[in-house]
Amino acid sequence: EFANNFDLSVLKELNKNKFSRAAGAVAGVVLEKHLTQVCGNHNIKITKKDPSISDLNDLLKNNSVIEIKDWRFIQHLGDTRNLCDHNKSKEPTKEDVEDLINGVDKITKTIF
Repeated sequence: EFANNFDLSVLKELNKNKFSRAAGAVAGVVLEKHLTQVCGNHNIKITKKDPSISDLNDLLKNNSVIEIKDWRFIQHLGDTRNLCDHNKSKEPTKEDVEDLINGVDKITKTIF
């Protein structure tokens, strides 16, 4: 529900104004919340205390909710989010974060 109600244009504005890392981190939260909701929609039990995007993505793939192409796409989004959250040696580019935001938008609209 949170993901569906979150206005991603706010993140596009942040990214445009050179706050790419912050925009990417929040986009990751939106994606994580959405994937958690999708697991709930399909009655998939999440056993890990703090599951990552990758954990949730694997659960959805292993329970045949998503196809391999979607799994790969979500893995890619998760990698970009991790770059925003963790990796201090490389700054995420504006384009990386724009792709992440657009990818999150696509996933929240196509995977339920």
